Amino acid sequence: MDRATAGWRRQLRIDLLARRKIVPMEARRHAADIISHKLTQILDVVAPAVVGIYWPINHEINLLPWARSLAQSDTVTLCLPVVVQSGAPLEYWRWTPETPMRPAVWNIPCPVEQCVVTPDLVLAPVVGFDPARYRLGYGGGYFDRTLAAMQRRSIAIGVGYDYAALDTIRPQPHDIPMDAILTEQRSLLPAAWGLPTT
Repeated sequence: MDRATAGWRRQLRIDLLARRKIVPMEARRHAADIISHKLTQILDVVAPAVVGIYWPINHEINLLPWARSLAQSDTVTLCLPVVVQSGAPLEYWRWTPETPMRPAVWNIPCPVEQCVVTPDLVLAPVVGFDPARYRLGYGGGYFDRTLAAMQRRSIAIGVGYDYAALDTIRPQPHDIPMDAILTEQRSLLPAAWGLPTT
């Protein structure tokens, strides 16, 4: 990535994360409720057996209540991404609401027990996104590396606030577009799913 693009992305992250920090709590809950409903509809269509969720940090949309409810339905296996080595792809470890947790990299909770599973569908928080479904993350490249390393690529869904919509993230060769992007106001989805797009 050239220096100008890297600097532009760095400043963009700073600005978008600052804006996310001041989203009111009620708006956070509202966005989580809407996106949870959309995810339930998607799962009914694509029927994944294993779903990779995320543990929310830095004021990301909190989908843990939805995940806990999904776990009670006993229809899917849930898992969390774990950094096992700096610069390496993530591993997904099985998770239930009863799973003992410990702080891991960046103090993000992860399961105590390493039970590696392969997700059919993964959720990824976005700092920003564009109409081509490219995701702007935190800049570490972990999620793109993980998707690129998969023998059978998971369906990837980016989750974020609608204010984070951009004209472009200036995608680079290593960037991998999401299959879908969900916000509280729009759904960028594959036509094959037969669900409303906005």
